Amino acid sequence: MKLRIIQVVLFIGIVVLAYYVWETIQTPVRFNKEKDARSELVVQNLKDIRSVQQMFKSLNDTFTPSFDTLIKFMTEGQIPVVNIIFDPSDTTLTKTINDTIAFISVADSLFGRRPDFNINDIQYIPFSERVKFDLDAGRINKGGVMVSVFMAMARKEDYLKGLDKSLIRNPSVKDLIVGSMSEPTTDGNWE
Repeated sequence: MKLRIIQVVLFIGIVVLAYYVWETIQTPVRFNKEKDARSELVVQNLKDIRSVQQMFKSLNDTFTPSFDTLIKFMTEGQIPVVNIIFDPSDTTLTKTINDTIAFISVADSLFGRRPDFNINDIQYIPFSERVKFDLDAGRINKGGVMVSVFMAMARKEDYLKGLDKSLIRNPSVKDLIVGSMSEPTTDGNWE
């Protein structure tokens, strides 16, 4: 009888230990799965910010450090629709005739095919309870030339809010950044 009780207690102990081992393995697996899903949405927002910044720069010769300016640019800004035809008098087909035929809003040009896109939400990090992306812009001297630069960043503590803090602190988990304030690049650190 005593042997049977000891066997039952040992069996229960084995089951409990097996559960803890399973959870120890599954916790980082679940974290990585959720981190990847969240990162995908944050990266899409950073790509959207980059697209708007590049459009803003093409029309204003500089980037902007303000989401208010970017949002106003998306809602009120117009870009020309240009019809380019070859000059009929040029037999080399190197000269063109450019004719502006219409104007289209920046938001429609960049995000017209995304019906769920909300212009005002571009400034907020997904999953962060409406924390804004860090946004900065300026000019740097690169090889004797002044170059416009910008950077937008989502801190890992913001987009991974609500997940295991010890796993967020892991050095392999990083802030997501597009652009740079020290180099003339518009690449993201996920690329």
